[in-house]
Amino acid sequence: MDRFHLMSVFVAVAEEQGFASAARRLGLSPPAVTRAVAALERHLGVKLLNRTTRYVRTSEAGQRYLADARRVLAAADAIDAAVSGANATPRGLLTVTAPVMFGRMFVMPGIVEYLQTFPDIEFSALFLDRDVNLLEEGVDVAVRIGDLPDSSLRALPVGTVRQVVCAAPEYLRKHAAPSSPEDLARHCLIASSAAGVSLNWRFGSDRGERSPRLKPRLTVTSNDAAIEAALRGFGITRLLSYQVARHVAAGKLRLLLEPFEPAAWPIHVVHHQGRLASATVRSFIDFIAAKMRADEMLN
Repeated sequence: MDRFHLMSVFVAVAEEQGFASAARRLGLSPPAVTRAVAALERHLGVKLLNRTTRYVRTSEAGQRYLADARRVLAAADAIDAAVSGANATPRGLLTVTAPVMFGRMFVMPGIVEYLQTFPDIEFSALFLDRDVNLLEEGVDVAVRIGDLPDSSLRALPVGTVRQVVCAAPEYLRKHAAPSSPEDLARHCLIASSAAGVSLNWRFGSDRGERSPRLKPRLTVTSNDAAIEAALRGFGITRLLSYQVARHVAAGKLRLLLEPFEPAAWPIHVVHHQGRLASATVRSFIDFIAAKMRADEMLN
């Protein structure tokens, strides 16, 4: 029994949530995939997958085994990469995650360029406005905005972003620009409830923090929607600097209350420590980190 083969088949079925799609991914026949999973379950003496006519999902034991199997397979890939040499051509599947808007603006262009440079690479991009558990969800590289909790992951700083207040010139022609955070209470406010953007607008440093009582007239669930409302002259919004940088540069939005901005948030590229970071992963990290560090909107 080839344990690595059985692990690889199980991981594919769990990730694809289906035997047929896993077979296509692995280049095997569906019966071969079914036999491999059955053999693994017999060997372990536990049920790894719950099957119905409509879906395939990991059981509780299967979810734990999936996380461990991913680590084992990643370690094996790292060993192979070390033997073949650090200068080997990047190959294989990379899974990357980032916040939705940041991923679209800064990560996706890098992924496309990397794919065009290295034809043996495949990518799975998870752009989500939540923190993804890299080990449990099989992710190789993550981009995180904000202070990082202590963890077993390695973090590479690549830039910073600021929390900025802005409005369209059209709005400011009709309403006097606020000169202090407290003045915002007299304005029409647009608030985004997307992850990373608090509805409680805080200003200044920890020593001189100011948090005026504000009530937005419009609350939206996406940063894109908040930007669109601001561009149409509806009111004042607060977002991250990179999200509005192009509109500010084009004169479509104007920054307000800059002296009262809180400390900037760091941007990190995060990945597994040690041998779990394969040569291919390190190659992509170096590539995307260099692009972000060279981008004026992030520095």
